[in-house]
Amino acid sequence: MSHSQIGLIGLGTMGAMLALNIAEKGFDIAVFNRTTSVTKTFHENAGGLASKITPCETIEALVHAIAKPRAIILMVPAGDPVDQQIAALRDYLDPDDLIIDAGNANFHDTDRRAAEAAKAGPRFLGIGVSGGEEGARNGPAIMGGGEQQDWDRVAPVLTAIAAKFDGTPCAGFMGKGGSGHFVKAVHNGIEYADMEMIAEIYGVMRDGMKMSAQDCGDAFAKWDEGPLKSYLIEISGKVARTADPESGKPMLDIILDRAGQKGTGRWTVIEAQHLAAPVPVIEAAVMARNLSARLEARKQGQDLFGSAPEALPEGTLSADDPEHALIAGKILCYAQGFEMLRSANAPFDWDLPLPEIALIWRDGCIIRSAMLDDMARALTEAPERNLMYAPYFAALLKTHHAALRKMVSVAATYGLAVPALSMALSYFDTMRTERGTANMIQGQRDFFGAHGFERTDRDGTDFHGPWAM
Repeated sequence: MSHSQIGLIGLGTMGAMLALNIAEKGFDIAVFNRTTSVTKTFHENAGGLASKITPCETIEALVHAIAKPRAIILMVPAGDPVDQQIAALRDYLDPDDLIIDAGNANFHDTDRRAAEAAKAGPRFLGIGVSGGEEGARNGPAIMGGGEQQDWDRVAPVLTAIAAKFDGTPCAGFMGKGGSGHFVKAVHNGIEYADMEMIAEIYGVMRDGMKMSAQDCGDAFAKWDEGPLKSYLIEISGKVARTADPESGKPMLDIILDRAGQKGTGRWTVIEAQHLAAPVPVIEAAVMARNLSARLEARKQGQDLFGSAPEALPEGTLSADDPEHALIAGKILCYAQGFEMLRSANAPFDWDLPLPEIALIWRDGCIIRSAMLDDMARALTEAPERNLMYAPYFAALLKTHHAALRKMVSVAATYGLAVPALSMALSYFDTMRTERGTANMIQGQRDFFGAHGFERTDRDGTDFHGPWAM
């Protein structure tokens, strides 16, 4: 019988959790996985939700199980697997049926798939889903991109399963084509940067201030009660205070410092370069993950040049400096992320709803943070204004940028690597300097290539210098 209200393909961790979330919210769902035994086991383990779930052994059976016009969510790996799944579905779907890619797709792929769907169908919607396994099961943040009518068709399901902040669903329509996946990519870039800055602060506390993992965890827990209140600070405290059940040592002391990545942060950095959107904190975070993989090279460097000192001199940093430095760094990181979102509007003919994005990110996603409520207000008041200039955040930066400067200078003096925090400070100093040093660059460009320059004392763009030889 065609009674299911929606379908889902791909019962990996995220797909399985999302399917259970949909069923729990009262929607009948048909599911399919390429490996039949996975589908069977998933249904058997669904408990009281099994009656809302129709397990299907073939794509044809899945399609027939869904009421028309059909909507099918894809939870398969990004790239070719998505294209292959769409091709496999085309033989069974009507032109007005809807395929929803809810994976971590590159937004350029989503744009292409949306254009192909517009020509011959079936219809296509790309949605960014953030929150990991927990979010998929209990409420993620959802960012949709495509045609408004397609979003509206499935919005009752997507808003029902999304996280709620004060009763408001953390789900919304971003705009045409790949806009939803683009917003998700920028989210992930901010996530990389936020995690890296937290890790750098932890490194200074561990190596410079000689704080134990437990003490670091206690500090994070305390910070989670103030301006830094966020999911990442919360879990950082829990990670730091967890002991290894085998050795009894802190888990952090036995985890190899080689960070993994799935490439979404790298996509953000690449696209930022195409857009000429400065996101130096995100760039530094991606670079740091890449360097973390070079364990043997880093060991050689330490053997050759020596390691950082065993401890900072007494009183070099106060107990409050790490928290205050992180507050400043976080504001500057998020400001860069929202500037990148804004910079995409003109080239892609979008009108990304920046205040709504901040509201959507308040819960369900990895970067959910108390600051996002204030960011939403600031973006509503002045959508074109850089967040660092908004009165609330400008006041915080005026109070805390000295701690960021102190943290970066101390780290540089004593050999502690803080690339993301350093770039946050450089961005801050550049953005508060009316006359910088690009005049020298323009002089150099005109000298060797006659590229021309603008003058400070008259209009025009094609002046040249009488360069001394």
